[in-house]
Amino acid sequence: MESENTDENGEVAGLIPLASISQQPYVSELLSFTLDRLHKEPELLRVDAERIQRQMQEVAVSNYRAFISAADALLAIRVEVSSIDNHLESLIAEVPKLTSGCTEFVESAEQILEKRKMNQTLLANHSTLLDLLEIPQLMDSCVRNGNYDEALDLEAFVSKLSTMHPKIPVIQGLAAEVRQTTQSLLSQLLQKLRSNIQLPECLRIIGYLRRIGVFNEYEMRLQFLRCREAWLTGILDDLDQRNPYEFLKGMVNCHRMHLFDVVNQYRAIFADDTSGSEENYDGGLLFSWAMHQVSSQLRTLKQMLPKITEGGSLSNILDQYMYCAIGLGSVGLDFRGLLPSLFEEAVLNLFSKNMAIAVENFQLVLDSHRWVPLPAVGFSVITVGDESREDVTPPPSLMEHPPLAVFINGVSAAMNELRPCAPISLKHVLAQELVMGLKAVHDSLLRYNETRMLRQNETALFFSLCRSFMEVVFPHCATCFGRCYPGGGPLVADANNSLDGLARLLSVSPSREIPKPATNMEGASKSENGTHPIVVDGVVPDAEKKANTDLHDLEPRSDGVNSGADGENGDS
Repeated sequence: MESENTDENGEVAGLIPLASISQQPYVSELLSFTLDRLHKEPELLRVDAERIQRQMQEVAVSNYRAFISAADALLAIRVEVSSIDNHLESLIAEVPKLTSGCTEFVESAEQILEKRKMNQTLLANHSTLLDLLEIPQLMDSCVRNGNYDEALDLEAFVSKLSTMHPKIPVIQGLAAEVRQTTQSLLSQLLQKLRSNIQLPECLRIIGYLRRIGVFNEYEMRLQFLRCREAWLTGILDDLDQRNPYEFLKGMVNCHRMHLFDVVNQYRAIFADDTSGSEENYDGGLLFSWAMHQVSSQLRTLKQMLPKITEGGSLSNILDQYMYCAIGLGSVGLDFRGLLPSLFEEAVLNLFSKNMAIAVENFQLVLDSHRWVPLPAVGFSVITVGDESREDVTPPPSLMEHPPLAVFINGVSAAMNELRPCAPISLKHVLAQELVMGLKAVHDSLLRYNETRMLRQNETALFFSLCRSFMEVVFPHCATCFGRCYPGGGPLVADANNSLDGLARLLSVSPSREIPKPATNMEGASKSENGTHPIVVDGVVPDAEKKANTDLHDLEPRSDGVNSGADGENGDS
């Protein structure tokens, strides 16, 4: 029964909407009261409320300070809570910034950590890195000291590093410095090729250039020839061009020795194989270069030969060049066939110049000559073209005619300059030059006869001079030319028939006796035979010296025309 009542009370309590959870026990208790008890319950509740009220008042009176403090605390708490709320809002606003700052800190910390790791790695590899950074300086020292193998090893090592690490700035900067040093090495190697070095050194330098890899095979050959040409040019530039003879001797010796060496060096270094590979074929580069050198040498020779005024010097130069051409012939550069034309022109110009000087001196002495009789020395007639005579001394009778003596002196000088280098091919041309000189003298005498008014005794002396020219000078010149060129005497003697002006003059002139000289005629001749200067090879002596020259001065040198047969077998 009680359980049923209990269930009903629970259901009723559940139906009371005003009962809170804390009031449920009291409500349950009310439901268990009787009716009388329920009528008494309000009074009991009122009595309890009054009691509690009194107790509360007593407690409030006895503990009012605590309540005041609690109220103050409550007020303070409300203010602080409001402040905290404001600070929380500010904090919430600053949280994104804090988040970004933390993120930045993390990133910075990671970078610092990375740098720290790099610094630790750098410290661990400090010695290795120091060695790498010293490579350019070490390579430069090797280049300066000539240790080219070590320098090229360093260059190859840095090139390998640059290929393996193309994105590392330090390695790329190192490679750039090494490339600059390599350019210095290249310049030094090319400069060595421009110096006097032998084949082993050339082989080493070309090997270094191939290791550098700047030139291909054709450019390497071209660069070698250019450098060697610069060396040859430097040697020639050091020669003194003020002395043409010494300059040509130095030039031919330079080409004879060094050009031969350069060609052999080229062939030894760049040995062409027979495989047909274009890499090993120079396309005629060596031939073109060698022909350029020979052509340049011949051009210089052509320019300098006219400045040589001695036949002996011409002969020596010709011998030197022939010897040089024979030596270079072993490497295919025999240029002997190009020499005759150059030396023939030089010999012809020299002989023509000497003959012109002889004619000019004759004219000067003739114009200033005073026609007074000189002591008779003797008169000898020379057979025209008599080449068998060993003695070609000028006849002493020419001492009586100073103009003819001066002319013969000039002709003898021209023959002596011709004798050491007398090209057989110029035999007829030189004979014509000699005949032209004799014709010039012949015409000069005719003009003199037509333009000068001479007294009777002076006319006799003039005709005697003309007769000596036709009968002594002309045959003597033919004989001298015949000694230079065997069989050449008739070439000059045959021209005597064309000079018939003086012959007609002498045939129509009355025969007069030459006046006898006075006792002091020798002294008078020194003071009266004129003072006009004579030009001989650029020297201007007095006419008196030429007029009174002794027989030794008029005589050709012992090694002069007497060795004319050498011209027949000469260098040309």
